[in-house]
Amino acid sequence: MDVALAAEVSVSTVSKVINDRYGVSPETYDKVMDVVAQLGYESSLVASSLRRLSTNVLGILVPEFEPFSTELLKGISSAAEGTGYELLAYSGNLEHNHIGWERRSLSRLAGTLIDGAVIVAPTATVTNATIPVVAIDPHTGSTGASTIEADNVAGAREATEHLIDLGHRRIAHVRGRVDLASASRREQGYRDALEAAGIPFDPALVRVGGYRASETTEAARELLGMPDRPTAVFAANDLSAIRVMEVANELGLSVPDDLSVVGFDNVPEAANASPPLTTSAQPLHQMGAEAVRLLLALLDGNGTEEHLILPTRLVMRSSTAPHRPPT
Repeated sequence: MDVALAAEVSVSTVSKVINDRYGVSPETYDKVMDVVAQLGYESSLVASSLRRLSTNVLGILVPEFEPFSTELLKGISSAAEGTGYELLAYSGNLEHNHIGWERRSLSRLAGTLIDGAVIVAPTATVTNATIPVVAIDPHTGSTGASTIEADNVAGAREATEHLIDLGHRRIAHVRGRVDLASASRREQGYRDALEAAGIPFDPALVRVGGYRASETTEAARELLGMPDRPTAVFAANDLSAIRVMEVANELGLSVPDDLSVVGFDNVPEAANASPPLTTSAQPLHQMGAEAVRLLLALLDGNGTEEHLILPTRLVMRSSTAPHRPPT
């Protein structure tokens, strides 16, 4: 009651914050936790965790809840069943709080709310983490943690080779986040495929999409507005590829007759796109499950730092077709 009065919220809201339940805004959460700290109040979860030195909760830290993270969470959830651990999914609110969100989240959660964490697409290293950590789609620097990723180079190369086999030579690339190793490796696979086919790399055909629709819109308009526009685009993720197709349609271009498009990930939205998107499929559910396996091994004291690279596969749908000269 004292916390509710001091924070000027209801008792039920305090309960939600203390027990980390849904339905509380970030502003209210911070306000209540500030009062908790001032009054020295401990929730039953915090108190019991201090007594047991364990919470039996795994934190799943994601920059935002979008299709890629959602598919990973499905694999994580399935793998966690029957382990005795609960899951706490926590968003870093990447839209408003970009760099270092995982460090802030770990500082808030580690020790009293979670025993270990799976971090998806971190923006910074987590070398000083006080709990075991596994990173999916790691940062370009040293992560300081076990990592899991798809074979981004091979997947991107296969996607680009598919376009080359269809006769395309002006192939553009919409790149992902510059701070993620996956984006650099997918660009490398794209370049490798061009080189193997004897097609000179043209930096003018590469734009940063950042894995976000807003950034992809500008990149797509620039590429498709070129006098000698590309006849095909390999995008570093499916949502960017879908946005490229939408921009092409807005500009009066037909996919795949005028422009072939390939994505990366194979999230459910890819199959439901118009037209259905050809993409390099990451084993997202398996990646999530492997993250749980590695994290539990670390928590049991039987694990060591590992770096897993899982194979991709090309899923061919209707967004690609043989090259036709631009009209």
